[in-house]
Amino acid sequence: MKQTILVTGPVKTRSGYGNHARDICRALIELDKYEVIINSVRWGNTPMNALEDGNDNHEAIKVRLLKTPKLPKQPDLHLHVVVPNEFTPVAKKNIGVTAGIETTVPVPEWIDGMNRMDLNIVTSEFTKEGFERAKFEFQDEKTGQKGEVKNVKPMEVLFEGVDTDEYFETIDMDEDITEAFDKVDNDWNFLFTGHWLQGKIGEDRKDISMLIKVFCETFKNQKKRPGLILKTSAASFSVLDREKMLSNIKSVKDSISGDLPKIYLLHGELTDSQMNLLYNHPKVKAHISLTHGEGFGRPLLEATQSGKPVIASAWSGQVDFLHKNYAVLLGGSLTKVPKGAFPKEMLFEESQWFTANYQQVSQVMVDVFKNYKKYLIKSKQLQLYCKNTFNFEKMKEKLDGIVTKMLSDIPQEVGLKLPKLQKVDSKKSEVKLPTLKKA
Repeated sequence: MKQTILVTGPVKTRSGYGNHARDICRALIELDKYEVIINSVRWGNTPMNALEDGNDNHEAIKVRLLKTPKLPKQPDLHLHVVVPNEFTPVAKKNIGVTAGIETTVPVPEWIDGMNRMDLNIVTSEFTKEGFERAKFEFQDEKTGQKGEVKNVKPMEVLFEGVDTDEYFETIDMDEDITEAFDKVDNDWNFLFTGHWLQGKIGEDRKDISMLIKVFCETFKNQKKRPGLILKTSAASFSVLDREKMLSNIKSVKDSISGDLPKIYLLHGELTDSQMNLLYNHPKVKAHISLTHGEGFGRPLLEATQSGKPVIASAWSGQVDFLHKNYAVLLGGSLTKVPKGAFPKEMLFEESQWFTANYQQVSQVMVDVFKNYKKYLIKSKQLQLYCKNTFNFEKMKEKLDGIVTKMLSDIPQEVGLKLPKLQKVDSKKSEVKLPTLKKA
C-alpha cells in the first residue's frame, strides 16, 4: 500500500511559489511511489488560472486536488509550500518548503514556523545561511525570563530545476509573440522579467525603477542605442494593473531630462512555452536584473537556456546557478532595507539587502551592447552548465532522496490477507454416534 503525501501550496496561481509548488507536485507524481493529494491555497492577489487544459503535468495535478478541506485519514507526510510563518504540521511527518528570504535577516515568526516542522527545504544556499545565522533574544512578559529564538530543525537545499523540455534555444515563434514584437522598434533590447513590487524609486525589491533610471541615463541623447523590454506586472494582468505599470515607468522617465531611449512594457499572461519564445526572440539580446535579493531567482535560471548573456546582481539565491565565470555579475553593497519595501509583518527592522553599483551597471550595459559577441561565448557555457546541473530531473532525484529518508521510519500500512475458510459439508460433518448393542 502506497504511503500518502499531502502537498499544500498555491498550485493554481501564476506566481513564483505557484511554479515551485507545481514542480514539487509533478516530481512526486512522476516518481509513482506515493499517493499524492494536493491542497491548493491562494498566493496574495495573483491569478489562479495557471493550470492549463491539455497540459499533461497540470492535468495530473488537477485530478489530485482536494475537493473539500477534509482528509479521510492522517497523511504520512505533509509538504507545505508557503512562507514559514504559515507552516502547519498535519501529518505524521512534516516538511516546510520555502524560497525563504530576500534579505539578510528573516522575521522571528518565520523561525518559529520552521521549528514547527520536522525538516525544512529551502531553494538556495543563501536562504539556508540566512536562516541558520538568525538568532533573536526575547524576554517573557509574565515571568521576565530571557530566551532565544533560533532554528533548531534540519534544513536541506533543493533548487528549482529548469524544465529543459519547456526552456531551450529555438528560432521558432508563435503568432502572439511575433505580434507583440512587431511593436518593438529596436532590434537590440535588454529584457527584464519579474513582478514590480511595492516601494518608491530604488525601494521595489527587483529594483526595476532604478534599472529604468540607469538605462535612460546611460543611453539618452545617443543615436545608436538599445531598447529595454519589461515583462512585468504587480499582482494581476488587469487593465488597472497595466495602467499602474505604465504610470510607474512614466514617473521614472519624467525625472530624467533629454532624448530618452525606448522602453517597452509587455503585460499579460504567457504560458511557459511563450515565455521561452520571449527569451529566444531575436530582438532580445541580453537578460538583466538589478534585484535587491532573491530566494532563488527562477526566471533568471530559465533565461539561461536561451544562450544569451545574463546580467544580474552578485548576491542572494541566483548566484547558486549563475556561475561567476559565465554570467555577468554586478558588484554592489549591502544597504538597509527601506520600510516601504515589504509588508510590516515580513520585515525585520535591522535587515539589509543588496544594492547594485549603478555606475558599474551603466558601464556593463554599454559594454554588452557594443561588444556583444564577446559575451555570447560565456553565455553559451552558462546555458550548458545550468542545463546539466540545475535541471528538473536532478531536482526530482534529490527530492526523492529527501522524502524517502523522511518516510523510512514511519510504519507502513500492510494489507492484512486473511486465509480463506473452506466450506463445510454439513452431511459429511455429521457426527455418527456409535450404535449401542442391546445387552
